[in-house]
Amino acid sequence: MNSSFINTEFLIDTFFIALSGVPIALLVTVVALAIALPIGFFLALSRINEIPVLNGFTKVYVSFVRGTPLIIQIFVLYSILPLILAGIFERYEIDFPIYEVNPLWYAFVIFSFNTAAILVEVFRSALKTVNVGQLEAAYSVGLTTSQAYRRIIIPQMLVSAMPNLCTATINLIKATSLGYAISLQEITLKAKVAANVGYNYLEAYIDIFIVYLILCITVEYLFKVFEKRLSRYKAVATA
Repeated sequence: MNSSFINTEFLIDTFFIALSGVPIALLVTVVALAIALPIGFFLALSRINEIPVLNGFTKVYVSFVRGTPLIIQIFVLYSILPLILAGIFERYEIDFPIYEVNPLWYAFVIFSFNTAAILVEVFRSALKTVNVGQLEAAYSVGLTTSQAYRRIIIPQMLVSAMPNLCTATINLIKATSLGYAISLQEITLKAKVAANVGYNYLEAYIDIFIVYLILCITVEYLFKVFEKRLSRYKAVATA
């Protein structure tokens, strides 16, 4: 079953090995988004309302994430976090094997840190598309600020944010491929480990490409379905 260039038998077998890393990639994506969404939204509000200290911090934070490669952020945070935690545990005499922590926990922190900064700008631009009169109208009928945002502002904002939110999610899924740098058992690492035996790296990379392509196409389709539903809500809300 081998051609002169590609070992098709290895290609097929390794596809399923790479596929077995999908749950970890999706878990990191879902957890990172769950952490980053509220943080990104809160920091976006701080930018719009120009809260003095928080606004300045957010600008620096977003600039740092945008201006540095993700792989460098991974190496820096993966090196710094254990040292900080080890120092804290030593100070308070906590007996915990910090250097034996599963890389998955570091992946949650690292990808949340990166994604939250991206979502700040996504939400900030989306919030500006919502007419200020919507909030004033909510106050006039007795809604509190939290109720106004939850029932009126956020649903309308999400319609505008959805394309960029979809892009951010897809980029996050693809970014999990860098998890191999911290020994995260995701798609890329599993395929590359399988390729080490016979040096079948071309086949492994083809499998990684196919798996990520399927994942990203599926996620994009789900976002489009959700966006249509939100658009119907906005049409009713603004009627």
